[in-house]
Amino acid sequence: MKMVFTGILEVKPKQGLSGLCFGSTMTEAERYFGKPEAVEHIDELEEYKSIVWHYWEKGFSLFFDDSFQNTFSCVELNDERTLLWDQKIFKMNEKQIVSLFKERGYVEIDQEEHEWGERRVSLDDAKVDLYFENEMLMSVNYCIPPAFENILILPN
Repeated sequence: MKMVFTGILEVKPKQGLSGLCFGSTMTEAERYFGKPEAVEHIDELEEYKSIVWHYWEKGFSLFFDDSFQNTFSCVELNDERTLLWDQKIFKMNEKQIVSLFKERGYVEIDQEEHEWGERRVSLDDAKVDLYFENEMLMSVNYCIPPAFENILILPN
């Protein structure tokens, strides 16, 4: 059965984005979401190299990490229609979002105020970072869970 992107992004902590699972290849990502609008290569840090596919019009970017054989390992999104457990996360305030995570058993919370005015709330056990500005959610970043870090992913 072929998975098709419906146009609504769904945050799936520890799993992936909508129907695309962490560990998917670039070919699988392109088959699911289509061609990216822009491609960026991040290689400033010797120990971290990544290819980023930007889907500006759809409101997200996919990261393919070199340490995982360039498979899907992280996502950043800011589309206001994005769902988290059937809730429109960008319509919620920080307290509501944290409560939603706590209901699902994610309780390791770290917070930081950035000097440029943005507030980061991290749910470490979910590998999710939420960025707020003026108490409004601006973006969500989340990555492949630690359990994948020691698994060798071989391309097909």
